[in-house]
Amino acid sequence: MRTAAFSAVCVALAALGHLAAGGSGPAPLAVAAGGATVMAVTAALAGRERSATAISVGLSAMQLFLHELFAFDDPSGISLAVHAHGGGLGENLGMLLAHLTATLVTGWWLARGEAALWALLRAAGRRLGAAFRLFPPPAVPAPPRAVFPAVAPAPVRELLRHTVSRRGPPLPAV
Repeated sequence: MRTAAFSAVCVALAALGHLAAGGSGPAPLAVAAGGATVMAVTAALAGRERSATAISVGLSAMQLFLHELFAFDDPSGISLAVHAHGGGLGENLGMLLAHLTATLVTGWWLARGEAALWALLRAAGRRLGAAFRLFPPPAVPAPPRAVFPAVAPAPVRELLRHTVSRRGPPLPAV
């Protein structure tokens, strides 16, 4: 579920950003290939809870990959190579800020969903564990206890009541 949500958000963000930036929209084959690649990478990384930083870095890397994939066969030529040699610093900086802003906002949103999902799973695990504790395993009879005869306590002398006895070898001299 996490992999599918991350992949859908990542690919949709890249496709809509590409279309909004003046591109003709990515080819359906490119969207499918990008979605499959993002799904495979995120499935490999889905073993544990991820931090907001890890999610944002992964989202940024995937956005860069998808940006280049969608621009590969685009007749408008929207690509990083064209940006680097083309319209100057203003266009490059605007594209970079748009990518970073969208990635950070989406990364924060996904991180909040990730935290909520893991909190839900931990709560479900606690409830499930409590349900299993309601039904204890069948009791195994305990072995019989050894019975020791009662021994009368030794008489206490009033004189030695507060005396401390420390037996053992003497400590070595330093």
